[in-house]
Amino acid sequence: MSYTDNRHWSTQFAFLAAAIGSAVGISNIWKFTYVAGENGGGLFTLVYILALVVISVPALIAELLIGRSGGKSVVGTMQVLSKREGISRYWRWYGVMAASGVFLALSFYCVIAGWTVSYMVKSLGGAFDSISSKGAVEMFMVFQNNPVEMIVYQLFFLVLTGVVVARGIHNGLEAVLKWLTPGLFLILILLVFYSAVSGDFSAAFRFMFVPVFEDFKPSVILTAVGQAFFSLGVGLGVLMTVGAYMKKSFPLGRAALIIAAADGGVAILAGLAIFPLVFQYGLSPAGGPGLIFTTLPIAFGQMAGGHFIGPVFFLLLALAALTSSITLLEAVVAWLEESTSLKRPAITWLTILALWLLGLATVFSFNIWSDVKPLSMFEFFKHKTIFDLIDYLVSNLLMPVGGILVAVLAGWSLSRDVVREELNLRSDTMFKIWHFLVRFIVPLFVCAVFIVNILN
Repeated sequence: MSYTDNRHWSTQFAFLAAAIGSAVGISNIWKFTYVAGENGGGLFTLVYILALVVISVPALIAELLIGRSGGKSVVGTMQVLSKREGISRYWRWYGVMAASGVFLALSFYCVIAGWTVSYMVKSLGGAFDSISSKGAVEMFMVFQNNPVEMIVYQLFFLVLTGVVVARGIHNGLEAVLKWLTPGLFLILILLVFYSAVSGDFSAAFRFMFVPVFEDFKPSVILTAVGQAFFSLGVGLGVLMTVGAYMKKSFPLGRAALIIAAADGGVAILAGLAIFPLVFQYGLSPAGGPGLIFTTLPIAFGQMAGGHFIGPVFFLLLALAALTSSITLLEAVVAWLEESTSLKRPAITWLTILALWLLGLATVFSFNIWSDVKPLSMFEFFKHKTIFDLIDYLVSNLLMPVGGILVAVLAGWSLSRDVVREELNLRSDTMFKIWHFLVRFIVPLFVCAVFIVNILN
């Protein structure tokens, strides 16, 4: 019997905590801030919010709807819908692709998550005290060049994730996420208050919310759309698995709005927590991926209360990573539990072992295998490490293709009556708007992001 058979989230709050925890990850805090910084701030934020409403919410509804209708893992759901609704049996391969993509993503996600734990420990030990720009860069390089330290934190994070998932939905995911997800928001709000008092909040507010239309260029729109869509994790079936445990009585449309609002809210609050400190200490908001690990430590080392704020900030990142990694692992374990005779704990720990072994390729890509470029015979891939290739495969290929397929399945393959019944919207107009968006607008914009990413 599938683990999802006769299993549901016990309350709507538990479902929302899991779904929001799944959607909110490192990308909301780390990537949003540096991508917003690189793309002018205000205009990017405006497009990001519009994209959340017009593109992300319809796609999120589609994925949750499919999951709840099938009631199983992403692969199992495709098989159920093939038999019950008559969709092509080839949709099963979307499920396999999605689950495989989740596994690949989790293999490097837990390595990056380990960095946040390491920096929390470094901050507690006073490593940021009076650190210079050069010193911050050197600290990060020394850390990345130490595979043993990276492996220790990678393994710690994997074990933490495995302990939760091995205990199942009610004793594991629900019991932990109903505390972690609200805790994440509480910490973030406290950091925003601190930045408002100690940083240049007015400059940060103008940067984030006052659009400079002279800076307009098409790439800003597509980057904002990509951030709004992919930060939710739509396309790889994780939220489909979360939706599989969702009771029919839970209002699906309202749930999607809450999840998307929380996802966007965390990203914007993160900007309001980080940019005031960046401007206060004369740092660059366009610091790129190094903003978190090489720029902010300088501010933490200079500010009053940095010994407290630094560890709290990296704790926030670690919690965001953990809430996502739990649901990512659940998506893989649910599939394997349906397709094997093994018990959940055994499946979980065997999966953790496999993730650790594959994750070593990511760890070594930053040090002892940094010169290994497996596809160097191709011009486009000649500078890409193993980690770069896995990241590229997941982020630039599997996620956008998965997102397009989710929209096609909900908008075109499933019958309108089945979708309408599952969505259960009282307003016929609202259903028609959603159906139009998921059939045309979502695939169009995700295709545009996909093509631009490939060309770039």
